[in-house]
Amino acid sequence: MITNLSVNINKVATLRNARGENTPDVEQVAVDCEAFGADGITVHPRPDERHIRHDDVLKLRPLVKTEFNIEGYPSDDFLDLVLKTKPEQVTLVPDAPDQLTSCAGWNVKANAEFLTGIVDRLREAGIRTSIFVDTDEDNIRAAAACGADRVELYTKPYADMYPTDPDAAVAPYVAASAAAHKVGLGVNAGHDLNLQNLAFFHRSVPYLNEVSIGHALISDALYLGLSETIRRYKEALK
Repeated sequence: MITNLSVNINKVATLRNARGENTPDVEQVAVDCEAFGADGITVHPRPDERHIRHDDVLKLRPLVKTEFNIEGYPSDDFLDLVLKTKPEQVTLVPDAPDQLTSCAGWNVKANAEFLTGIVDRLREAGIRTSIFVDTDEDNIRAAAACGADRVELYTKPYADMYPTDPDAAVAPYVAASAAAHKVGLGVNAGHDLNLQNLAFFHRSVPYLNEVSIGHALISDALYLGLSETIRRYKEALK
């Protein structure tokens, strides 16, 4: 099956915010990523707006012509933003407001009532919902019971183990993806996927709809250029 590449542009906004002006231009980068072959654009607006700002999300919405994926903890402010912009997909993450980066998936079973209510609101607005999870199969089945459309598998453990034992690293993700597919969920993946480990992950994991990659891709673009970097990531997904 075709696996789409969604480019997370948070790090572009981090660089822009360091000078307080508009270089690099986050909106133009999103447009260029699509022109260079990206299948979607991902943003993760955090409460402190240290990278992507709420205003960025509003400005990006009419510009993104592929898939717009907004990640975040479903606070009232976040839900107001996504219901106003109506992206194609919302990825629910369990991050605390001051968290540096996502470092674990939801305990879906413990938060089932809360997540079900959020998913119901997003579905009523016509928005596809993905829940950020680890590879625990019971947890994945709980995500399906909440009514989610997809899960996003947290891939840092895979990336950490890949250099020493790629087969052992990917095995839980193969099983998790199969379990998700069995209960009718689409499968996304993200976190620390890069040009070294992505092709193997893609070859090994069945039913993979989408990968969302930001930090590594933007870092590679410093050396390779954005167009060539996106080309290489897309090549790894063939």
